[in-house]
Amino acid sequence: MKRTLPLMLSLIVGIIVMVIVNLFIGTVKIPVSSICSILMGQGSESEIWTNIILSSRLPQVLTAIAAGAGLAVSGLMMQTIFHNPLAGPSILGISNGSSLGVAFVILLSGQLGGVALSTLGYLGDAAVTLAAIVGAIAVMMLIVWISGVVKGNVTLLIIGVMIGYLATAIIGVMKFLSPEEDVKAFVVWGLGSFSRVSGNHLTLFVVLMCILTPLSFLFAKPLNAMLLGDRYAANLGVNVKRMRTYCIICSGVLVAVVTAYCGPIMFIGMAVPHLARGIFRTSDHWRLLPATALCGALLALVCNLIARAPGFEGAMPVNSVTALIGAPIIIAVLFHRHKTNFE
Repeated sequence: MKRTLPLMLSLIVGIIVMVIVNLFIGTVKIPVSSICSILMGQGSESEIWTNIILSSRLPQVLTAIAAGAGLAVSGLMMQTIFHNPLAGPSILGISNGSSLGVAFVILLSGQLGGVALSTLGYLGDAAVTLAAIVGAIAVMMLIVWISGVVKGNVTLLIIGVMIGYLATAIIGVMKFLSPEEDVKAFVVWGLGSFSRVSGNHLTLFVVLMCILTPLSFLFAKPLNAMLLGDRYAANLGVNVKRMRTYCIICSGVLVAVVTAYCGPIMFIGMAVPHLARGIFRTSDHWRLLPATALCGALLALVCNLIARAPGFEGAMPVNSVTALIGAPIIIAVLFHRHKTNFE
């Protein structure tokens, strides 16, 4: 506990610093005094600068924090209940289901109706968001039903991976049959971005994530029991089957909401739990769940900053940045843990 509190405070300070840096740095140089005036609601600054801060940079910051924390917590729960260090939010095909739903809107709707729904402005954005949520929840409910039929975690994981491959295959067929501009729109969506959420969508997204992410902390006690094995957890009074279902639902909804608003954000859900374990050196979920959420938010802010750093025209794909930044960190943490175990 003496080690946990200072580390938690350090992560919170790091998040605050990265929020400030994300607001101050971008392709358009805005004086610090002007940014402070805009954030305090003073209307004397340039309208262009005001729109950049309030309609672009601030929504990206809030979206990155919420999405990073939610995906990281989702990945931690999946790794614990399946006893698999490679498990993540996309391991059961939930992200692929979300992508399949979006593919129907972007690719198939243009073939059937002559006009792709994604090109219809605000209505198109709403259709893409709804399709992503419906696709993810449909796959999640299928997985929940399968989890009630099969007993082994490994079998459930394999079935989830196969569902993901099946969804990917269907998407590939639709890509082949779709015009080039629709395929390009779908590929751009699949690269992931924290810049798509603004206005009322931002409020709804942040509220949903602020409810769902802390809700997962209620699973800390049974997750600690499941670390020692399903039989041990059952002896302690944990209904393993029901707990696994609850975790899949909570994790699946988190992934569905993030994917619907930001696109499929890879790597954070799988890697951040390992990073949190390496930093805090604990498997206690009472500490690990909030620590993972903070690490996920911080890493997402760093990736968002790099993705739209000065010198790049537009913004780089967030998925590319998450892999480039996170993979070396996780490899270093795992090497350090391996070395420590043998010393």
